[in-house]
Formats: sequence, structure tokens, C-alpha cells
Amino acid sequence: MSSVALIKYKDSINKALEEGLAHIGGFGALESPVVVKPNICTISDGTGYSVTRVETVRALIELLLKTDEKLSIRIIESDSQSKDAEEAFKKFGYTELCEEERRAGFDVNTVDLSRAPLMELQFIGDYFECPKLPEIVLKAGYFISVAIPKTHYLSFITGALKNLFGILPRKDQAFYHSKIDDVIVDLARIIRPNLSIIDARVGVEGWNGPKTRRLDAFILGHGAVSVDSTMARIMSFEPQQIHHIMNAYDYDLGTIHPNVIGESIESMAAKFKPPK
Repeated sequence: MSSVALIKYKDSINKALEEGLAHIGGFGALESPVVVKPNICTISDGTGYSVTRVETVRALIELLLKTDEKLSIRIIESDSQSKDAEEAFKKFGYTELCEEERRAGFDVNTVDLSRAPLMELQFIGDYFECPKLPEIVLKAGYFISVAIPKTHYLSFITGALKNLFGILPRKDQAFYHSKIDDVIVDLARIIRPNLSIIDARVGVEGWNGPKTRRLDAFILGHGAVSVDSTMARIMSFEPQQIHHIMNAYDYDLGTIHPNVIGESIESMAAKFKPPK
């Protein structure tokens, strides 16, 4: 969990992901269902890069099915104040992606977590006590968080860890905002993502912009804290500035000082403004 791949994006997402996976020892043991969580935070992507782009998830799915064509893959998101998940799946190309994969004979579907069966979990965390969460998430064979580097007025940054907030099934997710760091850490402890990917080709200042910064990078790792710590440094921040990263670090979800393989952080960094 201590190694992170930092890859320079050139002209192929597939090649960047393959290179990154090779640096961190591949996927590891894959088991169905493979649950893929992109960051689909809004129906109105003000920058064109505030939502995880479907071509990144398409490339990821191609690599998963290349490894094991019998995998069941589920792309998940919940409703929120700023979107209906099914409408967003359709708008951003995820519905079409799944239809194409099914026509090719593969078991790939989207799941709106706000309409999925829930299961009570015997878990006492910093915020949750015996939460009811989507069964598909709790019974995932392998969980992948596919995020974007963004600043955020509540959580300082949005990365692989903050992306987990989108599994909460209630539409009024602002209910959790006052304790967002505790909520993120509890979800990370429950889910413990097997793989975290940051599509850092373009970073965003603010959860939906308006400013973007070209980074031309991909960040991959098996420890979500390690990946987000690397992402923070690419954005010219330190993990110690971000409460949910440091709190998740205390729960052995990766290290804030990972071994970065590939490009150097210094060669890829850009100066992001801290969120207001």
C-alpha cells in the first residue's frame, strides 16, 4: 500500500493506466462484483473536467476485462442535491458505455445507489453507528475509486477519499456536511478501496470550477491515503493540511509518505489556490 505510481499522460489513457498498474503490482486479486466509483458530483459540469470522464472508466474497464472477461462490473453513484444519478449516467456517457459492453457480451451496468437495496452494518465509527449503506458497496469483491484532483470548500481537496462520499444514498447529502471529515474517514474504513486512481490530466479549483489547471498526470495506488497524499503534493499542498487524509492515515489506509514511482512530484506539480 506504500507505493504510488505517478504517470505522465501523453496520448493514451490505456497506456497510462497500464504503466501505472505495472508500477504498483497490477490489480491484485480481482473478485466480482468489481465496483467502480467515478466522481459524478453534478449534472452541470461547469468546466468539462469536474466529473470523472467516461473515457477513463472505459479504459479501466477494458483493462479489467482483459484480465478476466467474466468479471461483473458495476459503476455506482448516488443522487444528490445537484443531480439525479440515472440522468447523470446518461448525460456523461456511462449508460451508453454499459450498453456497448453488454452488447459485446460483458456484465457491466450502472447502479443508482439511491434506489439500491441497503444493508445495516455493525460498525461504530467517528460519525456512523450501525449505518445502512448500499448492499452492492458492502458486498463488493473489489472496489475502485476513480477521482479528479479538485479543491473543495468543505474538505479542502477532493480525491479518492472524498469521492467515497458519493456512495451515501440519501439525496440531501448536505445533511452530512458539518461532519464531512468524520464521514469520509468512516466510509474509507468501511470500504477500504482496493485501488484508487486520480485522473489528473486536468485539475479543478473548486468542486465545479471555474478555474482548471493542466497537469497531464495519472496517479494510481492501492492505498487511498497514499494516492491522495501524492495528489495533494501535485497541487502544492501537504497532506498535513487536510483533516480527512490525516485521520484516515491513523486507520492504516495508506501512508502520507509513499514511495512515488514514475515521474517526480516536483516535475508534475502546479500551484493551486487553497479553497476559500
